[in-house]
Amino acid sequence: MRPTIQQLSRQIRDRSISPVELTRDCLARIDQLNPKLNAFITVTADSALDEARRAEQEILRGEWRGPLHGIPIGLKDILDTAGVRTTAASALFKDRIPSEDAEVVRRLRAAGAIILGKQNLHEFAYGGSSMISLFGEIRNPWDITRVTGGSSGGSAASVAAGLGYAAVGTDTAGSVRLPAAYCGVVGLKPTYGRVSARGVVPLSWSYDHVGPIVNSVYDAALMLQVLAGYDPADPASIDAPVPDFVAAIAQLIARPIARPSPKLRIGVPRAFFFDDLHPEVAGAIEKAIEIFRELHAEIREVKLEVSTTERKLASAEAYAYHEQFVARSPELYQPSTLARIQSGAKISASDALRASRDLQASRHAIRKMFDDVDVLLTPTVPLPPAVIAGLREHPDTLRPREMIMLRNTRPFNVWGIPAISVPCGFTKDGLPIGLQLAAAPWREDIVLQAANAYEQATEWHTRAPNVPILA
Repeated sequence: MRPTIQQLSRQIRDRSISPVELTRDCLARIDQLNPKLNAFITVTADSALDEARRAEQEILRGEWRGPLHGIPIGLKDILDTAGVRTTAASALFKDRIPSEDAEVVRRLRAAGAIILGKQNLHEFAYGGSSMISLFGEIRNPWDITRVTGGSSGGSAASVAAGLGYAAVGTDTAGSVRLPAAYCGVVGLKPTYGRVSARGVVPLSWSYDHVGPIVNSVYDAALMLQVLAGYDPADPASIDAPVPDFVAAIAQLIARPIARPSPKLRIGVPRAFFFDDLHPEVAGAIEKAIEIFRELHAEIREVKLEVSTTERKLASAEAYAYHEQFVARSPELYQPSTLARIQSGAKISASDALRASRDLQASRHAIRKMFDDVDVLLTPTVPLPPAVIAGLREHPDTLRPREMIMLRNTRPFNVWGIPAISVPCGFTKDGLPIGLQLAAAPWREDIVLQAANAYEQATEWHTRAPNVPILA
């Protein structure tokens, strides 16, 4: 069973374990396992140990900053870190060293988290496999011949393999939830505007979200409590009240959803989201629905209108950011990334503007769904992770495969509503399966409550992969 922040924080406070000890353990695991997984691009061992010593002294003096104080974590290498290179897994930025931390990094440091380093990803977050990177493909800790999903593949693999106890990724079409599902961990995408994206290398300004990847739903709440909040310097940040997410979960722990009235109403949108599921994924999701029934939740079949016009706006925005770089140094991009970025040049201004208006209409319309349900339930990913060698041998199949991987997560970026992926089973080959839950805008508390209730009723989250160590 993987240790959680909740458990480790308690041990740090009662001094049964030290931040220095935890950090050394994580760095040792990175040394042992990263050659197999390729999850980290940059390991900041010296500064991490310095931060850990400082945290230990602060805690000994009674200057405890909160549950993340002294906890070693990683960052997707698309989040700016002052004085440490932020590459976005691209030759274009391989020597780029920001002068300031991203806002979320600043918040994590203020909370006392220990930064272990920067994690590998699909180049510029423009893909769902984490196979395309200047630093090589990332491998799944449950089966190193398979993909992690993307684009936050290094972050999810790191948490699953115990190379850190949390990570922060980005999610434009599912890039937190998809790799979390494939690596058997928890990934949360908050409401659009809930967490600042300032200091994050953008993919698409209208769809980019920042969120945690962790070992438990409770840990997701702990991380979100630190990450969330208005940032006046981020144009997309929204000044909305930040509830006590941890308290919301604690209330449900004390009073399971089998008890409260009215019942939790769970909407199941089978059309689109349940189409062409792998049989073992379908079976795991049906069992998850039954578990919610056993918890006395009310299950309702619902229909959702899913738009695909967001791809035009996302493509146009990606090209707008990269246009000057592509014009100057196209050879510094991986060929498939360059092709995807250049496709945005074909989107007319009028098409982009219409897509932007459609986006706002979709985000307005989705609110009505939550008049009738509290939570939406879908599979996170329709199929298990693919074998890397097969995709490498047939590169023309990579993008179509990624589009299938991202099919169920992408709409929630369009709607901008909170969504979480939690482990809900394994295939006969031992590959994790993810369950996706979503709620109305700003209702991360409900998402966390429902996900925690499911997690506490199952044992999938307790399993950990056994990664072979290089001799």
